[in-house]
Amino acid sequence: MSDIYIPGVKSRYDTDKLIEDLMKVERIPKERAQKNVENLKTEKTTWQDIGRRMTSLRESARTLYSFQSPFTERVVKSADESVITGTAGREAAEQERSFIVKQIATADRFLSKPLPENYTVAPGTYTFGVGKDSLSFAFRGGSLKDFAEALNKRGRDIIRSDVITVEPGTKSLIIESLKTGSVNRLSFKEDAEKLALTTGMVEKIDSVSRNLVKEPVTVPAGGSKQFPIGPTLPNRSGLMLSYEIATTVKPDTSNQDPGPPSGPEIPVPGSITYGGITIENDPATITLPPYTPPPQPKQIDTFDVIQLSFSDGTTKRLPPISDATEYKNYQYKLADISDGKTITSISVVNGNTHRDINIQNLRIYDSEANEGLRPLNPVSTAQDAILTMDGIQVNRPSNTIDDLIPSVTLTLKDSSEKPVKINVEPDRQASKDAIISLVANYNRLLADLNVLTRNDDKIILELSYLSKEEQDEMKKKLGSLQGDSTLNTFKSTLQRLATSSYPTSLEREMAMLAQIGISTDARKAGSSQGYDASRLRGYLEIDEKVLDQALQSKLPAIKELFGKDTDGDLIVDSGFAFSLDNLIRPYVQTGGIIALKTSGLDNRIGQEEKRIESLDKQLAAKEQSLKQQYGKMEGALNSMEKTSSSLDQFSKSSNQ
Repeated sequence: MSDIYIPGVKSRYDTDKLIEDLMKVERIPKERAQKNVENLKTEKTTWQDIGRRMTSLRESARTLYSFQSPFTERVVKSADESVITGTAGREAAEQERSFIVKQIATADRFLSKPLPENYTVAPGTYTFGVGKDSLSFAFRGGSLKDFAEALNKRGRDIIRSDVITVEPGTKSLIIESLKTGSVNRLSFKEDAEKLALTTGMVEKIDSVSRNLVKEPVTVPAGGSKQFPIGPTLPNRSGLMLSYEIATTVKPDTSNQDPGPPSGPEIPVPGSITYGGITIENDPATITLPPYTPPPQPKQIDTFDVIQLSFSDGTTKRLPPISDATEYKNYQYKLADISDGKTITSISVVNGNTHRDINIQNLRIYDSEANEGLRPLNPVSTAQDAILTMDGIQVNRPSNTIDDLIPSVTLTLKDSSEKPVKINVEPDRQASKDAIISLVANYNRLLADLNVLTRNDDKIILELSYLSKEEQDEMKKKLGSLQGDSTLNTFKSTLQRLATSSYPTSLEREMAMLAQIGISTDARKAGSSQGYDASRLRGYLEIDEKVLDQALQSKLPAIKELFGKDTDGDLIVDSGFAFSLDNLIRPYVQTGGIIALKTSGLDNRIGQEEKRIESLDKQLAAKEQSLKQQYGKMEGALNSMEKTSSSLDQFSKSSNQ
């Protein structure tokens, strides 16, 4: 069938194949240019990958000596995280503190009595207060669920409500403040008060508050001041004693020595004159006893200055206060400090010799009552957190405390009768993680450099962490930049930095990475392991036990090992991490070596692509020319065949 010729469909001489065979030869320069473009693009990608590896290593290095260095991070460790936890800033000082959390700060949460499931809340204007904040909204009436949703929609971050089932077949309304502390009491006004009363959430009670001191009163050193309580307080569990105290320390002038006395005044001695001659008596002399300075009065410092007096004539001192130029609040439950007795007065007994006591806002109030209302079913009531730090009691309205220890934020979780130790110390784990990250980025960059600059399959096989796909990709790059002097120089300098010594405050005791367990062979001396070629490639290994011990005992010197200011100008100028940064910077910075390499490759790629475009035009013209030439040739052959056929027919007809 291939020999059948159909005019206008198939060329008898198969000129298309002839043209295609000729064009294959003509396309060889273009194919070479295309292959060159592919190689150039691969080389560009390789340099970009190297740049990314270098950047990762540089960032790891800069982390270890910049202002964000993990060596200055602080961590708070608690002996009992179920009671108290904390976080610390970089400025926090290393220290140990002992805390007793007597109570945590809580918010008001009031529950109604069980109500019918079809209970409806009347229309009205409902106003709630939480401390100094207030919330008021108009409710058109509806179920408990409708009311709770309306309150939550407007409650923002100060109040919320919910409907729960306490007893089967009933519903109970719960309203809670979202702010802790005794100053953030939940209050009800207008129709909200009516709702709270009718649902059995609160009840009305008589106020028992006693404001003993409002404006500041100063009790001078050595003085005292009594504040009687009248009338007698009722026996209620929620009564609280609250006061604010500040101290004024006066300069001690009692030890100034007035010096010895001047002694008695002696009259002028007499004289006699006779015959123009005056004879004066010798002056009288008095021998004074040796001067002995008077004994200095004893300086007295005492902080248990608040005293309770009871109806049975006994007294009791409250826990000590602390020195503070600003007023500090102290709160106690009367039930805890009265020992079941009736308190008749509160006194400030200042036994100090050089300290004035200033007191204000001394009052007794019912913590369960607010504006004449007391909750009947409180889930919790608003109260401050009370804790002692190293024996000093402090009160805070929140369980998050950031003003007790500089740059440390404490979070109270639960109360505890036992002391809980809090330690602020360097975050050694963060430092360790940063060092491990640096070593990992170092090894990954060095692995890429080994693959690119050496033509040895074993290098790839030694990288056990690579997946099969990554190994195949590495094999394509193996030895591709073997003759590049830039990479070879960089690699040798990189390896030299890892084994160099650097100045630290411990001098020879801490001068090299190997002294913190980082080296090209971290095996112990005398190890039975045999020869391992991978350990000759320059990869770093970490002996975590040695590193942990060094971080525990020599952290400041380790920080200096990675970056140190040696000339006192507050700029780091030495260290392994600093040296890595200096080495890599010229390569990865804008306009650096990597950028110049890729830019040069881009230019070459552009030139080759322009050449390919020119070759495409030449090939298209060549192919068109061949088609025209072969077309003319085929037409001429066809014409000659027709002439030959006509001559043959004419010859046959002539012979007949």
